Amino acid sequence: MSRTVAVIGAGIVGVSTAIWLQRAGHEVVLIDRKGPAEGASHGNAGVLASCSVVPVPGPGLWTKAPRMLLDPDQPLFMKWGYFPRVLPWLLKYMRHANAEAVRTRARAAAPIIGDSLADHQALSAGTGAERWVVPGDYVFAYRDRAAYEADAFGYSVRREHGFVCEELEGAALRAYEPALGEQVGLAARFGNHGRITDPGAYVKALAAHAVANGARLVIAEVDDLVRGNGAVTGVRAGGETIPCDAAVLTTGAYSGPLAKKLGLTVPLETERGYHLELWEPSAMPRNPIMIAAGKFVATPMEGRLRLAGIVELGGLEAPPSRAPFALLERSIRAAMPGLTWKHRVEWMGHRPAVADSLPLIGEVPGLKGAFAGFGHDHVGLTGGPKTGRILSQLISGQSPNIDLAPYAPSRFQ
Repeated sequence: MSRTVAVIGAGIVGVSTAIWLQRAGHEVVLIDRKGPAEGASHGNAGVLASCSVVPVPGPGLWTKAPRMLLDPDQPLFMKWGYFPRVLPWLLKYMRHANAEAVRTRARAAAPIIGDSLADHQALSAGTGAERWVVPGDYVFAYRDRAAYEADAFGYSVRREHGFVCEELEGAALRAYEPALGEQVGLAARFGNHGRITDPGAYVKALAAHAVANGARLVIAEVDDLVRGNGAVTGVRAGGETIPCDAAVLTTGAYSGPLAKKLGLTVPLETERGYHLELWEPSAMPRNPIMIAAGKFVATPMEGRLRLAGIVELGGLEAPPSRAPFALLERSIRAAMPGLTWKHRVEWMGHRPAVADSLPLIGEVPGLKGAFAGFGHDHVGLTGGPKTGRILSQLISGQSPNIDLAPYAPSRFQ
């Protein structure tokens, strides 16, 4: 049965949901406060990071984090005035910094992100956005073998889910990636990954395809959902009530206030992420490279090299800090000595970080027709298409071939 569905949020998760809903025969209203791909879906690293089943909090973070916060060459920053506000979330988040929690998260994340390249190819087929989806490798670069072996636990967890890397050293490393300097002594190469060569343009093209196929695009802030007899009957946005039979919340780091109005108390924070784009660089890596020491990815994109990563805790309102941009530039100069470029572009945005590093995907308890699809941490682009397909199936009354319990919106209630 065809339904009218309001999709709140036009990033990769929302746009993916809209397209899969249309393919299932539903009418879609796509609502965003700024328009498609104006947030993290524009500024991300562009990697389809299927092997990224290992979350940020892991064994040893309790002892590493304080030192990282005090070292300007480490990729962790804090707006100290925000610390009292972030502390309750931070304590919940750090409870997951252990081996058992990492394995639990990996088991839950793998079905969402583990086949991302194929998921994006299926999503973009026939939309005109296919041209930005490029198969390739995902490479982790280390100073030396000792630095690589310090990450042994993470690689063991990846192997448990079928992600096995090839180690490259010496002449093999130089032949594979001549853009890297001598400071990089070892690389771990994962095949069967991919990248999006212009994430913002890609998501905008997907949204344009949805609109061309009948979706209504509304640029407005959503204030609340309209309810009747325990079910969603509409959405209030921009002073207008938009009738609908179901609504999906896919607003990433900005989902907290509306989720609360739906009765969900979610331990959600923003991990402020940064990118630095180097246009017309003198050298370009062949595939995305995670510079492990700096926890950022250097991704070849159309006309530029994008450096994206860093974690800063500082909320949604504060302006960008200067230190993360400086660290990105220092780090790429160390990894690729002699690199030059014509001009640079800076960006800061917001990743939605739930305390257990897993998204909320599913129907909101107590309100029929209300669905959640947010909280994808560092893998929103990677997991967006699969999440959208799952949400479309749920709204269509189908049972996805996946255990949805780890993503249950009710799990924090």
